[in-house]
Amino acid sequence: PGRRPLALAAAAPSPQCQEVRLPSKISPAPSMFSAPVPSPVENFDDGSTEEPEHPDMKENPLKESAPFLQEPISSGPPTRRSDVSEDLDESGNAEPPSRPEMPLWSTKADEELIYAKKEIADAPLVVGDPDLYAPLFRNISVFRRSYELMERLLKVFIYHDGAKPIFHSPELKGIYASEGWFMKLMEADQNFVVRDPNRAHLFYLPYSARQLEHNLYVPGSNTLDPLSIFMKNYIDMISAKFPYWNRTKGADHFFVACHDWGPYTTKLHDELRKNTIKALCNADVSEGVFIRGRDVSLPETYLKSARRPVRDIGGKPAAERSILAFFAGQMHGRVRPVLVKYWGGKDADMRIYTRIPRQITRRMNYAKHMKSSKYCICPMGYEVNSPRIVEAIYYECVPVIIADNFVLPFDDALDWTAFSVVVAEKDVPRLKEILLAIPESRYITMRSNVKKVQRHFLWHTKPVKYDIFHMILHSVWFSRVNQVHQVEQ
Repeated sequence: PGRRPLALAAAAPSPQCQEVRLPSKISPAPSMFSAPVPSPVENFDDGSTEEPEHPDMKENPLKESAPFLQEPISSGPPTRRSDVSEDLDESGNAEPPSRPEMPLWSTKADEELIYAKKEIADAPLVVGDPDLYAPLFRNISVFRRSYELMERLLKVFIYHDGAKPIFHSPELKGIYASEGWFMKLMEADQNFVVRDPNRAHLFYLPYSARQLEHNLYVPGSNTLDPLSIFMKNYIDMISAKFPYWNRTKGADHFFVACHDWGPYTTKLHDELRKNTIKALCNADVSEGVFIRGRDVSLPETYLKSARRPVRDIGGKPAAERSILAFFAGQMHGRVRPVLVKYWGGKDADMRIYTRIPRQITRRMNYAKHMKSSKYCICPMGYEVNSPRIVEAIYYECVPVIIADNFVLPFDDALDWTAFSVVVAEKDVPRLKEILLAIPESRYITMRSNVKKVQRHFLWHTKPVKYDIFHMILHSVWFSRVNQVHQVEQ
């Protein structure tokens, strides 16, 4: 009730072909998987002087439904990818899990990707780069050469097809803001975006998973079929209207989705699910949707203002952080109840709350706790991702990540061991022991590295080099370069 009628027809037609409309109604289909309750999203008023309560600290008025899929197929901390230079190894030893098929025809863009792949594999050794801090990267030489080639070569075509609010309508506040800010900045870009699709290395599908949920999900229905059917119809439309999807079966197309349900919107279209580069906050390798080596782990950034995406960052110096570890949040998912069971209110060094007591918040709110803690605990919620990871980086607190099977953001480039701690879910009872075993000198180094890596997770109204917008785009570019085939003569 109160929602605008959803226009499924495509919007302004692209000049390459005449308009093709999606069906005006979505036909019902058998339920294929159940849906958990949407995470609460807060849209705070810009310019508010009072700090809004963190969305995860609020009561969820809905009950959690059955999960989409079974429990993770494996446990333990996230496994790291092979070194990025190995990803480019032509021997096939470190290639992505499945190679896409050869394109139906070759283009100049393919030749440029093959050239870039060779250049990155032969990247000159970087020593003492004044603009990048080497310990943060898995291979700074490979990253810098790849980034240089992206700046020089990359061209992206954005489909104009698709009606608002699902397409071309970025949401810039709340916990799903990453997908909205990327859309906003990508559509305004003048360096990478081209109007001629024949020049493009990548094709961007500018839809919002958050808007899909908001406009198509029927509360209480326990099914995501309408969302998946909508995306299947859209891909069928652009593949019938244009030749570009069919040339690679979607392998040079990508989308960016931070909503937990982003992966599941692809369920009914095999090529969308298996071939497209999916930039997802819900980067869970155990569910069979996120493909390591092809897909991109998207940082989840909780933003309170659409006008000022970067504000109130920083925290106390390491010597003034009196709290060993901090977490406060609702009991979403399988990890948090265990965390509270072992550490909630049981140890003065471990500030673990379901909700910060009122007498404490009068003196120290959520943000001040993070700014005063050495380690910020980032357990998974309903899904593996959490906005706390980037929040911890913003507040210069070393993130402690507890989410088995989670591929960490920018894992293709960043060495997360330099600035974070990963704890297996089974080791939650030993959490304090694990943290106290870290030497103080090691903590000081990690905390310093958190401050240095912060620039790679910041949104700007006008993107700057190496910021989060460019890091996301680089991960998509790097994935595409890794997939490209040497065209046989």
